[in-house]
Amino acid sequence: MLCFLKGMAFVPFLLVTWSSAAFIISYVVAVLSGHVNPFLPYISDTGTTPPESGIFGFMINFSAFLGAATMYTRYKIVEKQNQTSYFGTPVFNLVSLVLGLVGCIGMGIVANFQELAVPVVHDGGALLAFVCGVVYTLLQSIISYKSCPQWNSLLTCHIRMAISAVSCAAVVPMIACASLISITKLEWNPKEKDYVYHVVSAICEWTVAFGFIFYFLTFIQDFQSVTLRISTEINGDI
Repeated sequence: MLCFLKGMAFVPFLLVTWSSAAFIISYVVAVLSGHVNPFLPYISDTGTTPPESGIFGFMINFSAFLGAATMYTRYKIVEKQNQTSYFGTPVFNLVSLVLGLVGCIGMGIVANFQELAVPVVHDGGALLAFVCGVVYTLLQSIISYKSCPQWNSLLTCHIRMAISAVSCAAVVPMIACASLISITKLEWNPKEKDYVYHVVSAICEWTVAFGFIFYFLTFIQDFQSVTLRISTEINGDI
């Protein structure tokens, strides 16, 4: 039986595959339409101009929903594990969830406010998504180590922390270089003074984005033992 068909494993699996498709499809359509340079556009550049803007908005909105569902399920898993065998304060897990959900809200803002139409709102959403997302992965990595070896293997903990470390290392130059760029646009000339800042920040942005994807891929095994049950209760006379 395929691993992503066990329990709730389909949730992080769908998040990973859908988000990867969102980035790749938007990029391909934008390049084929001649709207962006194939070499290192920002992720948001590939979702600014129609028709790719519609694809990008729809798919990233659904990714935000899947991300929230994955984070909440992960929160409930850690909560249950902690009740069975105490390894950390529940507040730590709750803070991680809140930051993750704020990051998902940031993704929704990025999807619905294009960078050229409403740049301030778009950039604010991107900042929320990336910063909160990176902190979420870091906190979850710490939780994984605390629950090791009963609930996580040491290899899984190391992989999660490595992805978190790379994402943390990339998000700082991404923000720093992006803040030094004086104008928001889709096409860049290598001779322009801000071109190096653009390239560095774009590389870091793609690194962080796919860091999130690979991180959630490590949740699949944890979610295999989780079952979703829906209970319906009707109060009053019928």
